[in-house]
Amino acid sequence: MAMVPWTRRNRNELATLRSEMDDLFENLFRGLDRPLSWLAQRTWPAIDVAEKDDAIVVQAEVPGCKPEDIDISVYGNTLTISGEKKETKEGQNDGFYHTESAYGSFRRDVALPTDVDEEKVEAVCKEGILSIILPKAEKSKAIKVKVKG
Repeated sequence: MAMVPWTRRNRNELATLRSEMDDLFENLFRGLDRPLSWLAQRTWPAIDVAEKDDAIVVQAEVPGCKPEDIDISVYGNTLTISGEKKETKEGQNDGFYHTESAYGSFRRDVALPTDVDEEKVEAVCKEGILSIILPKAEKSKAIKVKVKG
């Protein structure tokens, strides 16, 4: 094994390498003093968008929201879901030690992959799941063409 002579140039290269490694590990472990802090920054409500043959189906998790607290609008190719989750506590002296109940307003804008028929949109909220069915506009539906032989 060959020995590398120690020179001032080597020292500068090693110092640079060490500084870069320090930066790498500092950035890698940043935020671990606040466990799972990235979860708090998650967009709420969580949504699923699926395209069917004749409709776009959107489902949103809205636990604790009542149907009358949710507003839905469609403008062009954008679906907007907004509302408010209200917290109500019956007794103020219940002796809570720790609570993680969330409340506040929310808004999600969803870009739709195709034109929809705004007049036929339906929405149902059951057990904390908001389901929105957006029928495709006639001009957006795929048609099957039979090949003649």
